[in-house]
Amino acid sequence: MRAVDQAYQTVRDGIISGRYPPASRITEQEIAEAAGVSRTPVREALRRLHGEGLVEFQANHGAVVTDWSDTDANEVFELRAMLESHGAARAAVKATPAQRQELRELAEEQHRHSLERGEGHLERIGELNSRFHRRLQEAANSPRLARALAALLEAPLIMKTFLKYRPQDLERSAVHHLELVRAIESGDPDWAASVMRSHILAARGALRS
Repeated sequence: MRAVDQAYQTVRDGIISGRYPPASRITEQEIAEAAGVSRTPVREALRRLHGEGLVEFQANHGAVVTDWSDTDANEVFELRAMLESHGAARAAVKATPAQRQELRELAEEQHRHSLERGEGHLERIGELNSRFHRRLQEAANSPRLARALAALLEAPLIMKTFLKYRPQDLERSAVHHLELVRAIESGDPDWAASVMRSHILAARGALRS
């Protein structure tokens, strides 16, 4: 792995895990030490994270982990509802058989965890959800869409969305994924877009309840 990628992954994982909480300052030196790289690739990694909306640069403070307000969270869900609906419609037309199969496996595993709710299920569901949405975006085969969604797809993990879900919310989210897979397997872009929009807006509603 390149030094820049190593530094990027170290910070990203730290933000998602909560090791670097919102509004906390992260220095080039501590990242360099944690990632085992020099400070030069750290600067590039931080610029990349800034472009994705995960860190901000503040005068006299340097890099600070983005703090998500209620307004920020609401806007994220609105943008995702628009962009991911478009992506789901494209995926229904462009997904390869291998991509459809992987999406089905991810959706089925998430559904199983939403029903069983064993130890660590919330973290596992969060990871599976993120992977599902990333794979769906890849199946859409649109580099422009991928760039637009780069930070938005990580938002649920960063905001710990699934820690706020009730059991019925977890199951509903998983069922939406299964229906999305059926729409994609059927090659129906309108169905896929409709399910995705409902899925994102339901997630926003769950956080407000």
